[in-house]
Amino acid sequence: MLTTLLFTVIILFVSVLLLCVKILFVKGGQFPNTHIEGNRALGKKGIYCAKTMDRIAARQQGLYDLMRETKG
Repeated sequence: MLTTLLFTVIILFVSVLLLCVKILFVKGGQFPNTHIEGNRALGKKGIYCAKTMDRIAARQQGLYDLMRETKG
C-alpha cells in the first residue's frame, strides 16, 4: 500500500515537473496561450471566443435602432 502511494506521488511529481520545464528553465518562459484569441489564423478569419462574439453583437445596432436615430 505504501509503495503504491509513494510510486504514485513520484509519478505525479515527475509529470508536473516535465510540464513546467519551459517555465522553470527558460528565461521569460510562460505557458503557451491556447485560447482562441491567441490564434492569429482564427482572428484573421473573424473567429473569436464566445464572450468576444457576445460583446461585438451587443455593440451592433439593428435596423430598427438605426431608423429611430435618423428620424430624430
